[in-house]
Formats: sequence, structure tokens, C-alpha cells
Amino acid sequence: MGNSLEALFNPKGIVILGASSDPGKLGYAVARNLVQGGYPGAVHFVNPKGGRLFDRTLHHSVLDVPDPVDLAVVIVPAPAAPQALKDIGARGIRTAILTSGGFRETGEEGAALEEEVLLICRQNGIRLIGPNCIGLLDTHLPLDTTFLPPPPPQSGNIAFLSHSGAFCAAVIDWSRRQGFGFSRLVSLGNQADLTETDLLPAIADDPHTRSIALYLETIPDGIRFFEAARRITPEMPIVALKVGRTASGQKAAASHTGALAGTEAAVNASFEKAGIQRASTCEELFDWARALACFPLPAGRSVAILTNAGGPGVIAADALTDHRLMLASLSTDTITALQDRLPSAASAQNPVDMLASASPADYAACLSLLIDEAQVHAIFVIIPPSPVYPTHHIAKALIPLIKKTSKPVIPILMGSKLIHNTFQQFNRHNIPTYPFPERAASALARLADRADFLKEIEISVPPPPEFNDQAISEILSLIRRDAYDPDLGYRLMEAIGIQTVPVRLAGSQKEAEQISRELGFPLVAKIASPDILHKSDVGGVLLELDSPLEVNEAYGVLLERAREKQPTARIKGITLQRQIPPGQEVIFGVVRDPQFGALIMFGSGGIDVEGLKDIAFALAPLAPHEAEKLLQRTWAGRKLSGYRNLPPVDRAAVMDALVNLSWLAFNHPQITECEINPLRVLDKGAVAVDVRIKMRS
Repeated sequence: MGNSLEALFNPKGIVILGASSDPGKLGYAVARNLVQGGYPGAVHFVNPKGGRLFDRTLHHSVLDVPDPVDLAVVIVPAPAAPQALKDIGARGIRTAILTSGGFRETGEEGAALEEEVLLICRQNGIRLIGPNCIGLLDTHLPLDTTFLPPPPPQSGNIAFLSHSGAFCAAVIDWSRRQGFGFSRLVSLGNQADLTETDLLPAIADDPHTRSIALYLETIPDGIRFFEAARRITPEMPIVALKVGRTASGQKAAASHTGALAGTEAAVNASFEKAGIQRASTCEELFDWARALACFPLPAGRSVAILTNAGGPGVIAADALTDHRLMLASLSTDTITALQDRLPSAASAQNPVDMLASASPADYAACLSLLIDEAQVHAIFVIIPPSPVYPTHHIAKALIPLIKKTSKPVIPILMGSKLIHNTFQQFNRHNIPTYPFPERAASALARLADRADFLKEIEISVPPPPEFNDQAISEILSLIRRDAYDPDLGYRLMEAIGIQTVPVRLAGSQKEAEQISRELGFPLVAKIASPDILHKSDVGGVLLELDSPLEVNEAYGVLLERAREKQPTARIKGITLQRQIPPGQEVIFGVVRDPQFGALIMFGSGGIDVEGLKDIAFALAPLAPHEAEKLLQRTWAGRKLSGYRNLPPVDRAAVMDALVNLSWLAFNHPQITECEINPLRVLDKGAVAVDVRIKMRS
């Protein structure tokens, strides 16, 4: 953690500007939480009216406050904040929390005041959390700079950063009943200065934190956020609830790729590459964060289910499938051992149903057998209210086994009052429980995903492809000057190792005939117009042209169709290409997101791409295993290996092309869009049939 942020989480002394002796004021609540919450450092109060509070002097000015003091909590009316921060700077304090509202969130006048506050902080070297926040807390120091009502959250191993103060308050109250606690919690407010990206390293360095949960409304600097998270996630799991799931709708997109890519695609691609687990609900955020903080990671996705009731076992089996997990196949030895232990009416197959009469000893013995089974990577233990044994006796028998094993064993406590003592018993041993199999399966899937991520980052990523950068730069400069010249796009693809079919532009029927003789037959003719982006929409493509005469006729037909459908379009003539053998057609391309950078898209190509939306996105640049994942996430990619009457084609050529295109986009940010649609994949090789490129103006 950098020294500039050390005082936020481990201050030697704190001063509250706006402390109040009136219990109805927020300045009183902050003072109460600091003094009565057990903070071990010095606590100072400032209020121009003077007096005493909690047996301490209310100083008239921060300039009067004695050492030590290295963190200021400012809770004054918004118009008074600039002067308060000037005084803080003059006192030599370099970290501050501005809890007051009345800034950017209120409109233009408030935004101007926030800019003034930020300028003062920068002039005085102050790092600021807020404004419009509730502050931060550390349950282990302990430190509580919030004005929330007591009691504080219980100590735990989850750090929580939130853009919403109200959500922090609600989650703290909710967490008490759920039986988990926090290590650190930060309400970021308007993020005038410090953002979630700034605080991630400091949070990750905390020895008490085992996972990080984020509530995000915006990500102002996506690339910087990604880079910070990617440095952290190999050591610390991060779960994020990113709200505002509306597509941005790229304006004036010149390609399918641009039209289909939006904010959500960029966020998802960035999170996946960084190893951030993206939750969809508040429950998922903390279900996953708890699992990642407390359970070991599984070696695979095969799960055993141990239950005393058949129905919940079936529910759990379905939930596993929904989350890309699977029922483990038990060995003959394990099944025999289970049969020897259980009544004859019980099921020793997976799910293992011990029947309602199962005792604590039965649970423990069967769990021990499943832990020892090599083909089992994780275990669900389902505990509904027992008609025979108190469930807390079952928990007592299971907890030593759960804490000892290196496999995740996840208790599912189904019920409420009758299992409450059992719930508390597991919580005391820091073992998360889940009320239903579906939530447990969702959490276990995230453990498996993290295990996969950690394996992938250990794969040595090969160096980027060796391109002729000078040739690429020259082609890109020509494209910027003449965005339409079709030959340039093909030259660029050839320069990065993607095979193309030479294309020639014919400005007249006579020229078309001459070019056709040079290229050979059969040929494909397409209308050439910078105003017609999707040629097939106007009937602007003709196939199987086998002679100069057919090319001559095609020229006239294509121009007539284009003028009929788009009378104002500028027509440059037609383009001619050799027709290549049939194969499977896919689309891939690049679009540059303003926050996260270059996105690579892959999916079903041809004219139906926007209708089918069989697409997947990833953040550039790609390693080969990331290109493989892109293929697996789409039907277009999976059927490259063959399907029914479709023979297998050259999947490796597609992966190579994706990797090469991704490095082109990553190294040349002046490319805003690039699309190959279609890329025709043959039994050997893949050919870019149509290429479109858009450059930053």
C-alpha cells in the first residue's frame, strides 16, 4: 500500500470537522462510532462553537488540534467544505473523508463546488474519499468513520467497496442476520478524487481480507481499472455487481461488430480477462464472495451430493447442470462402503440419500467416504430439519471434517427456525451455508471458475506475432486517407497473416471484363459504394460468374439494383474476386470501447449475424486459450469441428486469425472498427472474403 493511503486505514490520529454534541446530528454519530467503537488512536473534534464531547475538547479550528492526526473526517455543510479542506491542508493532513452531500449529485452548482474541492485537494496534496459518502471502516483495527447506527458489522474476511452509501448501510444490517462480517468497508460516494481503482491495491494488501466485493455504478477509467484488477486477482478473488445494464448502442457504427458491441459486452470482456466474477444480484455478490473467502478451490467440476431426503438431492443435481457442474461418478469401492454403512433402502449412488433417519454418525461417515473418493472434487451436504436428530448435532459431527479437507464441502441448511442453531454453529466456524441448492451451486461454480482462471494465468503466453510494423503503419495511413479502397483492407489482413482473395475495383464494364480475364473464373462481383455497407441488402452480390460476358452483364445488373434501392449512393463501380471453395462462414472483428479499449468479436457470419446474435466478445490482445474460449462460447465456433453434414474445417486457422487480429487492434488504437465478414473456413486454411476497416478521423 502506498504511503499516501496508509493513513486511510491505519491512521495514528483522526480529527472530525463538524463534530457535534447534539445526538441528532451526523457529526455526533461519527464521533460516537470512533470513540465507542474501540479505535486505538487519537481522536480530535473541531466545532467553531467549542465545548466538550465524549470528555474531549471541541477545538475551534483544525489548526488548534494537537498531534497525532493524519486523517480528517469532514462533515460540514457543502459550502463550508472548501475552507475546511484548505485548513486541513494547512495543518499538514494529507488524507480526508468528505461525507457531506450537496455536490455533483445535486446539479451544475454542486458540480462546480465539487471541482473547487478537488482543486484544493490537489493543491494541498490531499487524497480524498467522497464527497457524498458514509466513510470507511476496518473491523479489525477497529476503525469506524461512518455515521451508521451501532452495532458495527462483525469482523470478517470480505472487503466491500461501494459507490452507494445507502447500499453499504443496508448490506451491513443484512449481513448480521446472514452471519458474515467484513474486514474493510469503503463508501466511495462521488469519487471526486479516490476511486475504486485507487483503493483496490490497499484493500488487497490487508492481511484480514480473503475476497473483495464491489458495487459499481460507473467505471470512469476502464483500462486502468482492468490493469489494477488483473494485478490483484491472481492472489485475491474479486466479485463485482456492476449495475446499469443498458447497451450504449454505438452511434454511426460502420459494421455488425460495432452495432452489436455495447457497454455490457465491454464490461463482461474486461471482467473475464481480469478474473473478476460478475454477479447479477445482491445475493450472488455476497454468496460468491463468502465462498471465495472461506472454501478451498475444487480440482474439477465433479460434485457429490449427500442428503437425508430425495427431493432436495434431485433439486441439487439439476442446479449443478445449470451451473456447468456435474454429478461425480462414484467408484465401486465407495459405493460398496456406503451400502455397508446405510440401510438397504438408502441410495448409495450419487446423490447419496441416507434416508430421514440418518444420524450424525451416518452423515460424518458418509462424508468421510466422499471426501476420500478421487473422482469427487466438491461435496454438497444437505441438512433439512431431521425428524430424529437435532441438526446442530449433525453440524458438530461434520465441522471437523469440513475444516480438515482440501475439498470444498458446502452445507445446505434447508429450513428456518428448526435449523437456526445449526446455522449459527457453522457461522462460528467461518463455514458459509446456503438455504437452497441453487444458491450453493451458483457459489460452487464460482469456485470452479476461479480454479480455472488460476490455471489459465499459469499458461505461458507466447509473445505477440511478428508483424512488419512499418508495412502495417503505411497501409493504415493509406486507409485513413482513402477509407474505401477495398484493396487496402485485404493488404492489411495479408500483413498480419490472414489469407485473402485478391480484390480488384472495376470502374466500367470494359475494365471489369479485362480484370476478369486476369483473375480467372469463377468470380464474385459486388457493388462498390462507400454508402452501401451491407451489399446483400440491395442485391449487390452476384456469384458464379464464369466468363467476361457474364461479368459485363453483372456490372449493369448491380448498378441498376443499387440505384433502385439507394438512389443517392455514390457508386464507384464493382469489385471482382475469385470465388473460393465452399466452407463454413464466421464473422470476427474489432470495435474500440471508449472505456476498456479494443474488443474482439467472433460468431456466426454472413447476412444473419445481427439476427442470430450468435456472438462472443473478448478484450484484446488474445492468448490462444482465450481464442479457444471465444470459439467454445458460440455455435459458430463449436460446429467448426463438424456437425451432421458439415465436415470439420481448419479450427486452428481461425484461432490464429483471431490472435493476430487482436494484436493488430491492441497495437494500433487508431483502428476504431475492423470486420471480416465472412471469414470462410476451409478444410485447410481460412480466407477473409470481405474486409471493412474504420479509422479514427
